[in-house]
Amino acid sequence: MESADLVIDIWKKIEKSQFGAMYLVYGNESFIINETKQRIVSSALSEEEMDFNFSSYDLEETPVEVAIEDAETFPFMGERRVVILQNPVFLTAEKTKEKVEHNIKRLEQYIQSPAPYTILVITANYEKLDERKKITKSLKKLAEVVEAKKLNEHELKSWVRERAASNSVQIDEDAIELLLTLAGTNLMMLTQELDKLSLYASDTNRIDVEVVERLTARSLEQNIFTLVDKVVHRRIDEALRIYYDLLKQNEEPLKILSILAGQFRLIYGTKELSRRGYGQQKIASYLKVHPFRVKLAAGQAKHFNDKQLAHIIELLSQGDYEIKTGRIKKELMIEMFLFKLHDQSFM
Repeated sequence: MESADLVIDIWKKIEKSQFGAMYLVYGNESFIINETKQRIVSSALSEEEMDFNFSSYDLEETPVEVAIEDAETFPFMGERRVVILQNPVFLTAEKTKEKVEHNIKRLEQYIQSPAPYTILVITANYEKLDERKKITKSLKKLAEVVEAKKLNEHELKSWVRERAASNSVQIDEDAIELLLTLAGTNLMMLTQELDKLSLYASDTNRIDVEVVERLTARSLEQNIFTLVDKVVHRRIDEALRIYYDLLKQNEEPLKILSILAGQFRLIYGTKELSRRGYGQQKIASYLKVHPFRVKLAAGQAKHFNDKQLAHIIELLSQGDYEIKTGRIKKELMIEMFLFKLHDQSFM
């Protein structure tokens, strides 16, 4: 079972009040960490119980034994307690300046015999844990483990389907593809868009391409991607319309220029690494971007040769210099760049 499926499976159990005594939630995908915490708290405690039976500790400020003492305290006016431990620096190999000393042995004892009335949630916003440590091994063996990692394209699509299903709607496969293209891969943004689309489609219980195209909000990065795509396909009037719309939305031309440069560097890097035989996942890891962005960049890379891409990046660099030195009006520079990019002799 893939990481995303495991997360969804644990979420379903939580919603059915099938709680584990302990949860270890770690990784660099903040949305999954926060969503897991929120689901546990909202499913386990009523609003009235929150004041008495919910606690959260920052382990960069508080010794872990203090939190464990709280976890062993009987709930007041309720069936259970929820205790959340954040920033467990002792689980990572990263060098940190620890402000407090932790009695790890006390935590180890608790893990072996957790309080039956408490849900202990340990959240570690670290990409990796130190697998050599006894405490890490114990937690991974005895707790419910949620690995909050960045999802690959397949996992993202699975997650979108599941989110739509939880809203009682079905989303078409080509609509999923378009949604990821338009909204990007940020889970928080995708959640907001999916919830909005689901609400709109509540009558038909189906989200299709037309609904996604009409209602999905485009991020600035996605607008830039679409702008480049319009130029690639010789639709300069549509590219300029996108640019003028961005200006009307008070987007800063220098920021637009920076994202344009980033997109072309990504196209260039994807093209070069593909030539060396790198796969999509490896390129994404090397360039530190999501694999889906690499997939889209690879499609655009087919329309440029190396010389053209090098010249485009040089033009953008020169434009940045001219704007910052006041040699050209910033709005005009990008307009001129788009016309140059569209020039038949250049392309």
